[in-house]
Amino acid sequence: MTDKLPVSVIGLGLMGQALAGAFLKAGHPTTVWNRTASKADRLVAEGAQPAPTVDGALTAGSLTIVCLTDYQAVHELLDASELKGTTLLNLTSGNSAQAREAARWAEQRGARYVDGAIMAIPSTIGTPEAVILLSGPHLQDLDALGTVTHLGTDPGLASLYDVAGLAMMWSVLNAWLQGTALLRTAGVDAATYAPFARQMAAGVAEWLPGYAQQIDDGSFPAEVSALETDARAMAHLIEESEASGVNAELPKLFKAMADRAIAAGHGAEQYPVLIEEFAKPQPTATRRDERSA
Repeated sequence: MTDKLPVSVIGLGLMGQALAGAFLKAGHPTTVWNRTASKADRLVAEGAQPAPTVDGALTAGSLTIVCLTDYQAVHELLDASELKGTTLLNLTSGNSAQAREAARWAEQRGARYVDGAIMAIPSTIGTPEAVILLSGPHLQDLDALGTVTHLGTDPGLASLYDVAGLAMMWSVLNAWLQGTALLRTAGVDAATYAPFARQMAAGVAEWLPGYAQQIDDGSFPAEVSALETDARAMAHLIEESEASGVNAELPKLFKAMADRAIAAGHGAEQYPVLIEEFAKPQPTATRRDERSA
């Protein structure tokens, strides 16, 4: 008889199947349910117990993991279920407002609710590469899934970290694509540029702890370079892009934000002072232009 935590997994898309499979592999008694029952066949063959109903899945495990398409699907599926006394870990993708509302909804029904974000692809689940972020009450016995980090009691934190990570991912990739497009005009292929770009990205990442300290302190001494110096380099990037016939929208965005900060008197400070621009709502003129487009 195992002393592993019994778990139920509701939702057997690619990610849900990976989650259930990781628990099975680690020896957890695992119950599964999916609207299309045939998606459970492989897991059942590997030792999972199929639940005939959603309520059956909720009562079978000490922990129920929900991994569906969106929060609306979670509500539609569980609204009529008895949740009192259950522990729900919702790994459905969404935003922080949805996560906080779901926490209130579940707690009003007597459930213990934890929200989470999966920063991984299905094939990495069950390995240290799979990063799982949790927010809400602390949970134990989840090492089978990967590297699990509890962020705090606010149920919206996991979703906020998720989108903050996406901001990093797309920003790095878009910057790389900008540079790749520029170098292609000189016959340099992407594979040749990639090692240099990787070195640049790693070097910039080393600046983050010091820049973070400036943001937290609210003080931005120009220890490396002043923002007005960076703005001049941005102008060179724009000029080079336009002269090469390469799209210059991205560097123009960089410079527009820098120019606003400089106009506000921050030109002699260091680059992280731009946090003040990022913390503001989108400029009214830009929103009006988008509506009229």
